[in-house]
Amino acid sequence: MAILLVAAGTTVGWRWWHNRPPYGAKALGATATLRLVDQATADTAMSPVNAEHADDGDQIFLGRVAWVRPPSIKDDGSFRVVILDKRTRRMPGFISVTSPRPDDVGAGSDGALDIAEKRYPWLQGIGTRHINGLFWTAGAAITVSSVDASPVTFVTVLHPASPDTPPEHLVATAPAAVSDLLVALINVGPDGQVYWAQRLLN
Repeated sequence: MAILLVAAGTTVGWRWWHNRPPYGAKALGATATLRLVDQATADTAMSPVNAEHADDGDQIFLGRVAWVRPPSIKDDGSFRVVILDKRTRRMPGFISVTSPRPDDVGAGSDGALDIAEKRYPWLQGIGTRHINGLFWTAGAAITVSSVDASPVTFVTVLHPASPDTPPEHLVATAPAAVSDLLVALINVGPDGQVYWAQRLLN
């Protein structure tokens, strides 16, 4: 019995240590901006990276997330920047992203989004969807692999909804107002554990 109690205590202690954030959200002082722009403004902001091209009826959103590196930390984690339409609980299908360290940013999805969605109700919609017996991920989030990659600049183009889009491919669509789009920062550990999520805008 004593051996079992020691083993259980060791497991609990390891989990606490493993999921303990190296710093809190306030240490970063993160901020976010988001605005509707035209194609020329988007192209200039993203240069030398190519921004997605918008057609008639599309909307171009230009955003920026910035933070300050906390002192005396190890750079062994990463971030996800999420843009979520609060009306439909869907993310954009594609995001162009750059930073002063362009090799440290990209777009896609991973299991950290599922963990964050379960922990934070206001992030409902960012994780994998279960549709017709299969699991689907249609939306994209920004992945930042270094705390030194700030500021992160991104462009996403929302297209008008199509009634022919299958449910597994549904993403955020136009028309949308800036106030409809939530921007959040998620801190993820080296093993994919979610330390915290912070709502930066809307």
